[in-house]
Amino acid sequence: MSAKTIVRTENAPAPAHTFSQGVKKGGMFQVSGQGPMDPATNQYIGDGDVRVQTRRTLENVKAILEAGGSSVEDVIMFRVYLTTRDDFAAMNEVYGEFITENVPSGQLPSRTTVFVDLPHEVMLVEIDALAVTA
Repeated sequence: MSAKTIVRTENAPAPAHTFSQGVKKGGMFQVSGQGPMDPATNQYIGDGDVRVQTRRTLENVKAILEAGGSSVEDVIMFRVYLTTRDDFAAMNEVYGEFITENVPSGQLPSRTTVFVDLPHEVMLVEIDALAVTA
């Protein structure tokens, strides 16, 4: 049975609650839900701007992937949580730009988008990722 490895990086915000930024076990790598926080200050950014928040959130996910020796190319599933359907088109545009930049193979990951209340009022988006590195 393979050991569980906790992944940490200062290039993404510190966890706000009792969980790890990322966990690897075997070839699986789960990145915890990330929000639009500046990793240097742990402050939310982009108040009211889902485009800014989506880009920062994806960069936080990428930083954790890289800290675990992985990349966006290794992601098999992104889950995107939005607070309103009104932000879907803008989020989707930024997401598409990010994926184009970070998945040069063109082998796109799966994605699910759900609409929910998020833990902090300023948060318009939260994203987690599941990667396979074996």
